[in-house]
Amino acid sequence: MTTLAPALPLLRIGPHTVQPPVVLAPMAGITNAPFRTLCREFSGGKGLFVSEMITTRALVERNEKTMQLIHFDASETPRSIQLYGVDPVTVGKAVRMIVDEDLADHIDLNFGCPVPKVTRKGGGSALPYKRPLLRAILREAVAQAGDLPVTIKMRKGIDDDHTTYLDAGRIAVEEGVTAVALHGRTTAQHYGGTADWDAIARLKEHVPEIPVLGNGDIWSADDALRMMRETGCDGVVVGRGCLGRPWLFGDLVSAFEGTGTRQAPALRQVADVMLRHATLLGEWIGDESRGVIDFRKHVAWYLKGFAVGSDMRRRLAVTSSLEELGGQLQELDLDQPWPDGADGPRGRTSGNNRVALPDGWLKDPYDCAGVGAEAELDTSGG
Repeated sequence: MTTLAPALPLLRIGPHTVQPPVVLAPMAGITNAPFRTLCREFSGGKGLFVSEMITTRALVERNEKTMQLIHFDASETPRSIQLYGVDPVTVGKAVRMIVDEDLADHIDLNFGCPVPKVTRKGGGSALPYKRPLLRAILREAVAQAGDLPVTIKMRKGIDDDHTTYLDAGRIAVEEGVTAVALHGRTTAQHYGGTADWDAIARLKEHVPEIPVLGNGDIWSADDALRMMRETGCDGVVVGRGCLGRPWLFGDLVSAFEGTGTRQAPALRQVADVMLRHATLLGEWIGDESRGVIDFRKHVAWYLKGFAVGSDMRRRLAVTSSLEELGGQLQELDLDQPWPDGADGPRGRTSGNNRVALPDGWLKDPYDCAGVGAEAELDTSGG
């Protein structure tokens, strides 16, 4: 049974009203301009769609790949960019560059990345454990942002014995952050297990001054409504739930507007979206073949649940032209209806359990020595 949405207050991110209160989570290599375009088309332009993660040092140094990643389509408004950095000065320079060059309308800061190559240097979801460093980064970012709203996305903490989200939320309020998003998992969980929605509710109670957005295990529009109802959060952030399902944003709009309409596309409609996605990637990259190659990682997500043989899946996963991709899609049984059980976990689902951290990282949450430039990636989106 479909649950209709209750009346909800408007979500405001600084001067921007996000209605319905739905945000596309930044995902490295996924939420580039073409994917954001698809999601916006299905939502009718409603919601907030954040760029993939941009490394502050690479932005300040005008890395060629990074400068492409910060490109927004003329129809994108507000333009939302996520930054990753570990040095307050560099973060401040990147924020000032965005302001001075009018590169975005909203800045989100990433403190949730669980990737070992990031956390072993003290970055990503490891960083909030060092409270003074987190505060210094937020203070500099907000100071340089001027009228642009600054938000943060974070995890519960490093593991269940070293949670940080309540302290980080309070620091964010004190330093002028506009809103906080919480992924209800620890670094140790990576993407495994079940997201802790109770933690989202606790954070909302802890920082009532600003909006709290919930993230984790939203695979359908009804999941989003349930999270709002159970946690009292002010909005939802959707990540892996939209992989191979950009039309989920249309479902979310319908759910929050109370129509109850849900999309269940047949394979023919899914194939059309796949071809459009690959086309947009080629246009964005400036090379059709590279666009199709980049699209390959999306194939399994789009086809999840449909009866497509392993040989055809392998062929689709090595296509290198739009003609080849379109031809192979036409060989499928395109009249297949939307399969039962097609919703649910996609993308990375395994837990990590061991967290890579700098030596002695957990000894003192107030000792910030040893966090240097090597904790910041050379390029973006990783």
